[in-house]
Amino acid sequence: MSKSQKYVPTAREQAFLDTVEDPKYDRQIIIGLKPFIEERAPEDMKSFYSSDEIAELVSLQGTERDVEARMPVKMTRHYFEMAKQSVPLQRLVKANPDETLNLAGSEDPGYQMDFSPVEGLLHKYEMGLMYVVSTCSAHCRFCYREELIARKEIERQDGTVAKKGLAQIPEVVDYIHRHNKLVEDNGGRHPETGREKLREILLSGGDPMMLPNKKIAAWLSALAEAGIESIRLGTKDMSFFPDRFDDTFLAMIDAFHETYPDVGFRLMIHFNHPDEFLLKDDGGAYRTNPNGSLVWNPAAKRGMEGVVSRGWLQVENQAPIIKGINDDADALRIMQRALYRAGVGNHYFFCGRDIVAYRAFNVPIETAWNLLNESQKGLSGVETHARLSITHYKGKTEVAAVTNEPIPGVPASENGVLIFKNLRNALSAPDRGKVCVVGRNPDAIWFDDYEDRVIFDEVGLYDYARVEHLRKAESVLARD
Repeated sequence: MSKSQKYVPTAREQAFLDTVEDPKYDRQIIIGLKPFIEERAPEDMKSFYSSDEIAELVSLQGTERDVEARMPVKMTRHYFEMAKQSVPLQRLVKANPDETLNLAGSEDPGYQMDFSPVEGLLHKYEMGLMYVVSTCSAHCRFCYREELIARKEIERQDGTVAKKGLAQIPEVVDYIHRHNKLVEDNGGRHPETGREKLREILLSGGDPMMLPNKKIAAWLSALAEAGIESIRLGTKDMSFFPDRFDDTFLAMIDAFHETYPDVGFRLMIHFNHPDEFLLKDDGGAYRTNPNGSLVWNPAAKRGMEGVVSRGWLQVENQAPIIKGINDDADALRIMQRALYRAGVGNHYFFCGRDIVAYRAFNVPIETAWNLLNESQKGLSGVETHARLSITHYKGKTEVAAVTNEPIPGVPASENGVLIFKNLRNALSAPDRGKVCVVGRNPDAIWFDDYEDRVIFDEVGLYDYARVEHLRKAESVLARD
């Protein structure tokens, strides 16, 4: 299928798509600082920024430190209502001059574009991640994809410079068919990359829940017809706009499951802090039910109950640990406990990434591990499934342990060690379980900060070379 060809749904797809309803949603979004600067924001929202905060942000406009040029400002009415009683939530969506004090960082974190065989698709492991939309209901100031949200030009491995494009159904479906046919013909492995079948897709962006139901349904059915075995949908709308998970969305995924019962579906939600879904009293304490459990925001509760009540649908939460937002063991403990009680798995917590301006947001790696470890001391075994992950260029890596005592006879371990464990390589999994041991550096916020204290590097985190010619080989596959 060439790029000029239009994707034509099968009869089964079309029958499913014909059942989908597309209501209109009023997210009551405030976009940009201008409504606050010009005092055009709704009356009850005008005080969200103080006059001093606005003056400082205005003074940076048009300079290299322009905060909105780094990351657009955006917020929903629902999130504002939750943030009124929460400093961490305000920190999550409020622009802050500190964001641009140090603009060091990568325009392509993790060398993601090295693994993009067609525009809008990242192919790692046996999984593909797709950018299907370039915005969200509100914008996290720490966003790991600020280059996509802000529509910035980035340099690819082949030297070309362009904005990240969005995935298109014809090109993605064509690539899946071609890749998986080569894998099948070669006995289960791709002849050049060594990958197995592409069997799982994550719809991401931006937030796919910004798309209408029909567009989401079109992606789901096209991927199912292409032979994808499991589909994930990553979203923060359960936090930003939980009313999006309404009866029409639930009816759509029900119809999808009825049409394609063998295709797994996982909803990957993104709560950073318990204040995003729990109610507080006037004194700032969480409200409790008679049995001591915590009271949810009604909209979030309604949306969550709608998805977790479907036994065939798995719901998992994952979130980075961010300075000033959730670098608090008590908050992490409350969130993990409340989510698991509601039927949501605790999947991953992430260390910060080397995005542009990452120093304004990243918590030191050892601090993040200690926070998560401390938070899980008060949880039961089933509530403590979340691990701490950090995305190395080579692949997903767990921060497995931090010790306080020296290891006798081992140089550079005088203050204890940190142990990284490889979870997945970007191409496949030959190094899964291998470790890298480094001497501790309490100030380290990225791998580079341990370069001078590597003790044992079985996995090769500090001997990494970019995968050469991968994009070229897969681009040829996509065109042929």
